[in-house]
Amino acid sequence: MTKDPADQVPERPERADAGRRRAAGIYGAIITASVMAAAGGSLPTLALALSVLVTLVVYWLAEQYAEVLGRQATGGHVPTWAYIRARLAGSWPIVSASFAPLAVLVVARLAGASAFAAANTGVGAAVVLLTAHGWTAGRAAQLTGWQLTACTSIAAVLGLAMVALKNLVIVHLH
Repeated sequence: MTKDPADQVPERPERADAGRRRAAGIYGAIITASVMAAAGGSLPTLALALSVLVTLVVYWLAEQYAEVLGRQATGGHVPTWAYIRARLAGSWPIVSASFAPLAVLVVARLAGASAFAAANTGVGAAVVLLTAHGWTAGRAAQLTGWQLTACTSIAAVLGLAMVALKNLVIVHLH
């Protein structure tokens, strides 16, 4: 059985870190859209923004705690503080991915939009961010043509699924 050449070449640390940060940004954008879609319009804007941030911080810490435990179990040793700090910094985009959609949410509300409309605007910003993350991930993977289009489209569809779920749950099932 022959091995895939990609399995034989160790990944450069800077590429692995960039990939983790990109993945964390995608997760953050999806979670941001999900929370805004689920709670948008039913919470005051400040409460919604805080809910998004708290959800993301808890998710970020829980994911990294699981990573540290997994590394300890695999390696048989407790990871160093330097390793833990590097993991936390490398995954921070889970939280920071929410900043632009939350800014859009707050600005829309301050501009006079209803809480529901401001939440929809924030979800829209998260979908745009998610689509951009999909495109940049595809470009980083050196995709072109239909492959880049597919990669970007999948990210956009994930975001649009949040909008569809919001409309289904909030509008039609409430």
